[in-house]
Amino acid sequence: MSTIIGKALAVIGIAMFMSAPALSEPEAPWGMASLEEVDYAPQKVVYDVAEGDPERFDRILDRVSFLNNVYDADPFDASIVLVLHGDEIGFFAIENYAEHGELMRRAQSLTLAGPIQFRMCEAAAHARGFAPEDIHGFVHMVPMADAEIIRLQQEEGHVFMQ
Repeated sequence: MSTIIGKALAVIGIAMFMSAPALSEPEAPWGMASLEEVDYAPQKVVYDVAEGDPERFDRILDRVSFLNNVYDADPFDASIVLVLHGDEIGFFAIENYAEHGELMRRAQSLTLAGPIQFRMCEAAAHARGFAPEDIHGFVHMVPMADAEIIRLQQEEGHVFMQ
């Protein structure tokens, strides 16, 4: 009978151990991440942008600004081009400045700090009812977003980002 009781107690003990929270395990069983120090050389980058939510578009500007800082705003070796072809086009319309003025001031200020440019698809703008004269002056119009992204990659050596 004692073997049965011993086995039962062993099973109960294992069940309790398996169901109890792992209090003895550390919360970080693999340790903590380490930061690798990397020196990033300035690069040529093209962002394919189609984002109609102002908050998400602002986060894209955050990424671009941070990358520009990583590249030390190097105007000689770095180039960061945002090709606009989605609902964000409306943010850049002069008629929408009252609503998106802060976002546009931020976007324009990025063009002053170094190698950042905004290029807008004229075809996509036209489809939304905008002509070049309807868009803020820090934006460069190009005939087609896809063709511009391909040209930047093939002819100017830009790396594609989304």
